[in-house]
Formats: sequence, structure tokens, C-alpha cells
Amino acid sequence: MTDQRTRVLFLCTGNSCRSQMGEGWARHLYPDTVDAYSAGIEKHGLNLNAVRVMTEVGIDITGHTSKTLDDLKGVEFDLVITVCGHAHETCPVFPADARVVHQGFDDPPKLALDAETEEEALAHYRRVRDEIGAFMQTLPELIRTQPNA
Repeated sequence: MTDQRTRVLFLCTGNSCRSQMGEGWARHLYPDTVDAYSAGIEKHGLNLNAVRVMTEVGIDITGHTSKTLDDLKGVEFDLVITVCGHAHETCPVFPADARVVHQGFDDPPKLALDAETEEEALAHYRRVRDEIGAFMQTLPELIRTQPNA
């Protein structure tokens, strides 16, 4: 695997926020070594607040679209990262070469429902964005420790 790019899938329920952020971070931080993808168990559409907070840190995900695994048929993933409990529990079976890792993050749209102001709502998105960004720092180690690496 040292001579090829690693194909990483970020999987969540609706492919609207957390998995999109994961894909954006991976593309931004590891453009030469990782082919990043995201998908959901369902399609919920790209969350505009996710786009907004990612733009604040210089990562443009406006071109992303909400996808399901059916939209990515034919892509053989090396690493699948589930970013929510539902996706982890209902995660499809991947070929033996794909390692599945679960790293759950809070759901910003759900947390934002209780926010009294737009700024308070965005604070939830920013916190999760930053948590995903911090987790992305561990991606090279996850790739190195893959059984087939």
C-alpha cells in the first residue's frame, strides 16, 4: 500500500454533515496520499451549516453531494470510518481488505435544535468540525496499522 493512495470512506446516517466534514478534512490534509469519500445509509442532502463552518477553516465542501453506498459501487475501500452510532450498527459488510473503524461524533443538526441563537447553533457545528479535524491527525497512523498495509 506504500506505492498507492489509500481509499478512505467516511460513513454516517445521512451523509449531510459529519461524514462530509471527514471527507473534507481528509482531502485537505492528505491530498497526495488519500482518496477520501463519504456516504450515508440514506441521503439527507448537504448541510449548509457544515459547509459554512468548514469554509471558516479554509476547506471548501460546496461541491460535495449527499451519497449512499450505492452511489459508490465499484470503489474498493481500504479503510471505512463510521462517524455515528447508527452507521456503525448498520454498517454493511465490506470486502476483507477494508478495515472498519468506528469514531463517533455528536450530531450538530440535532444539537442545534435546542440553540436559542444562530451563533449558538453554529458553535455545535464548529466544535464537531474541530473534533473531526483533530481525529484526522490520527489518520496516517490508522492507515499504517491496517492489517493489509
